[in-house]
Amino acid sequence: MSTASPPPEESTSAASGGDDKPEGGHRSGGGPRRPHISWSDSYTKAHAAIQALTSIVSDVPASLSSSETPAFSLLHDPDIAAQISELLRRPDSSAGDNNLCRWLYDTFHSSGEPDLHLVVLRFLPIIVGVYLSRVAALHKPLAGFEAILLALYDHETGARNGHAVTVTIPDLSHSSIYHETKQASKSCATELALAVISPSLEPCRSVRSTKRARIVGTALELFYSKISQMPLRAKMDFCEFCQSLGGDEKKGERRVNMSREILQPALRILGHCLMGNGKEGELETAAREACRRLYNRAMRDVSPKDILATGSLLKLASSSAGKNEGGMVDYTEITFTNKITL
Repeated sequence: MSTASPPPEESTSAASGGDDKPEGGHRSGGGPRRPHISWSDSYTKAHAAIQALTSIVSDVPASLSSSETPAFSLLHDPDIAAQISELLRRPDSSAGDNNLCRWLYDTFHSSGEPDLHLVVLRFLPIIVGVYLSRVAALHKPLAGFEAILLALYDHETGARNGHAVTVTIPDLSHSSIYHETKQASKSCATELALAVISPSLEPCRSVRSTKRARIVGTALELFYSKISQMPLRAKMDFCEFCQSLGGDEKKGERRVNMSREILQPALRILGHCLMGNGKEGELETAAREACRRLYNRAMRDVSPKDILATGSLLKLASSSAGKNEGGMVDYTEITFTNKITL
């Protein structure tokens, strides 16, 4: 078990009240309303974050400080992204006293600024990939990364206000409003078929082994809710993480635990990279390779649900591209032939 070391309690309460709701979800009317953040407040907080970053990375471009939208420029600056990514992959990056982890935690949890939230989420694929691989190898707490993951989890817990994320499934037993029927209409709300996309969240102050997959999966769900605002390199980093999650048997790589709580949001993100990336051919290729590795691992693990999920996504991507990826066989497909085999 590992306990995160957050900043003073007053900053925690201030941040939790300023979170915005996830895209596509609805917040309960009884929850606290998000305080108004003026342009000057956002500008000041972004400049403060950039100023704090100058003591961590070796080179901060002067254009960031002079930008009229410093948070947006920080999110999309390739030099800063490369430096932070390199620091996150260092052996000591996950320590509780690591300056970069402290900066990422403070930037997300204490600023209450949505644009700065995106800056932290941009590096989530690297954080999750390094974190899961080290947990599997070292079997010890990684307080620096776990504090960041808990900050993201706490954000989602407050945003959902105790509610699960659900979707209504069409029920064919209910008559259509466009057709006449002799049966009595069933319009009771309790009869709606609801599928739970993500269950309700409980507050968590530390990362236990039994809660690790849920916390990481929730962070990935938050990343997915902002996927349209993420730069291309962040999506590429995520595809690389999924490739490592799938593993490579030929190279004898240590396999990271592929919990379904992590796999489900990962496949949604890969679906965006495969189908919703416009003309980014490099991203589509990386996402297809990631999906292929996840499918192969599911086959090796003999996990029917994972085989169906990864195989369906891979087949969908291959169909849209007009080719069969790697000659993959769909064992659920019924073939028709005029030959009789005895």
